Amino acid sequence: MNRTPEPHNIPGTTPFDGALAQKGYALNKMCFSFNDQAKREAFVADPEGYMAQHGLNPQQADAVRSKQVLALLQAGGNAYYLAKFAGIFGLNMQDIGAQQTGVSKPEFMAKLAAANQQPDWPAAR
Repeated sequence: MNRTPEPHNIPGTTPFDGALAQKGYALNKMCFSFNDQAKREAFVADPEGYMAQHGLNPQQADAVRSKQVLALLQAGGNAYYLAKFAGIFGLNMQDIGAQQTGVSKPEFMAKLAAANQQPDWPAAR
C-alpha cells in the first residue's frame, strides 16, 4: 500500500522532506552549480539570467533576490546547497544560523559557545 506520510509539524522549522525536495529541485541544482568558480562568476554577472537558465519559479527567484535563508528554505532550498549560495556573498554557516534563529551573528555564536559549555549537551562530551 502506497501512502503519503503526514508532513512533520515542527514549530519554527521547515522540514526538508520529499515534497520540498521536489519543489526545490531547480533552486538546489542551481546552488550546487556554485561549486564551480566560473558558474559563481556567471551568477554574479547576471543573476536574473542565471536563475532563468536554471528554471527557478517566482517564489524561488524572489527568495534568491532577498538573500533571506528562511525564504530560501520555504522555497525548497536545502541548507547544504544554500551554503554554496551564501558563500558567494561572503556568508558562512554562522550567518545562516543567525538568520534562521532571528538573532545577530555575534548572538548566535554566543549561543553556540554557551551550548558547548553545557555538560549534558552531547557535543560537550
